[in-house]
Amino acid sequence: MCGRYSLTTRLDQLLPRLGGALPDGLAAHYGAQPLIRPGDPVLALRQEHGRSGAALLLWGLLPDWSRDPLRGPRPFNARSESVAEKASFRGAWRHRRCLLPADGFWEKGRLIRRRDRAPFWLAGLWERWIGPDGSEVESCCVLTTAANALIRPLHDRMPVILADGLEEPWMAPADGPGCRADHNGGAASERP
Repeated sequence: MCGRYSLTTRLDQLLPRLGGALPDGLAAHYGAQPLIRPGDPVLALRQEHGRSGAALLLWGLLPDWSRDPLRGPRPFNARSESVAEKASFRGAWRHRRCLLPADGFWEKGRLIRRRDRAPFWLAGLWERWIGPDGSEVESCCVLTTAANALIRPLHDRMPVILADGLEEPWMAPADGPGCRADHNGGAASERP
C-alpha cells in the first residue's frame, strides 16, 4: 500500500526529470515535503494532448463521472492487477497515466528509499473532473502491486515504481497493459 510518501529533492534536481520548466506559478509552491498524505496537492508528470508536462494534482482520484466532488470515495491507490476492470479507473488507465516523483515512501513507520537517495517515479493515474458550473478538479492515485522481498515483511502491497527511461511509453495513451514497471527500484529501508 502507499498511503504516505516523501519528495525532498531540490527543484533544480527535479526539473530535468520533469522535462524542463514548471507551469507558471508552480515553482513558487514547490517545497520539500517529507510527508505527503492523501488529499495533499502533489507534483506529477503527465501527458496531455500529446505533450508531457508537470502539473499539480490532488492525491485522491475523483472520477470524471462523479456527481459531487465532496461526496463519495476518493481512492488514493489502485491495484495494478485490476485497474483496467474498475469503472473508477478504467478511463484513466487507458488515457491518463501519470508519474509522481518521490524520493521515498512510508510503510509501517519506515522510510523506504533508494540506496543512492535519488528520486524515482511512482506510477499513477490522473483524472479531470468538470462540474456543472465549469469548475475543474484534477486528481490522481498511485498504482500498487504485490510487495517485493524487501517490503513483504512490512506489508503485502507496495507502490509500482517505474524504471527510468520508461516515462514516455508509460504515459502514452493505450488500451493494453502498457509497459512493465520495475517493482524494486533499488529500494532500501531505513527508520526516519
